[in-house]
Amino acid sequence: MSDGYIRWYRESAATPVLAAQAELFEAYGLSLVHPVKGAAVVLDVEGDDVLLRPEELGRLLGMRIASLTTNWWLSADVDVVDQFAYEPLGCEIQTLWLDGLTTEQSDAVEAAVLAAAAALPVPTRAVVVDREGAGDPGDWDSPVLYDGENLPPLPDRLLLGSSLADRFLSAFPELRGQAGGGGLTSITPVGSR
Repeated sequence: MSDGYIRWYRESAATPVLAAQAELFEAYGLSLVHPVKGAAVVLDVEGDDVLLRPEELGRLLGMRIASLTTNWWLSADVDVVDQFAYEPLGCEIQTLWLDGLTTEQSDAVEAAVLAAAAALPVPTRAVVVDREGAGDPGDWDSPVLYDGENLPPLPDRLLLGSSLADRFLSAFPELRGQAGGGGLTSITPVGSR
């Protein structure tokens, strides 16, 4: 079981891509539509389920007026909570929580996010994969969004877009970069494999 998360920073939130993301995620066994309820499930402020058509959820996300939390479904009773947030810089941040998932289920979620990060038309700024939840997802906002100089402990996997990777590699000599696919650079500590 895992208490971890995947935090995905998309460069610009100007282009809604929920339908394309849902199609890509579906290939990895994650469905936006609940298999029994037949609708997308959004969590309200009290944590209760609100059923929406996927198109309506896409419209709400496209408005970027508030954070929304929805679920991706691996089965009728196994879900991945996904929190969508928008930053003033126009960046969309998705935090997918891996709590309660098996290693195989977490692998599927990670693979889905990495495939979407590589394939969607809106560039990815960063993908942070912290399977054990060793750090807080919000700790990455400063270095990823605001050129912060304090680097949180490295997660299990860190992928950065090219301009951000160049900045990280210049600012943090203890890191090295390697092509990670989809125009992203995999960042690891010097000396690791």
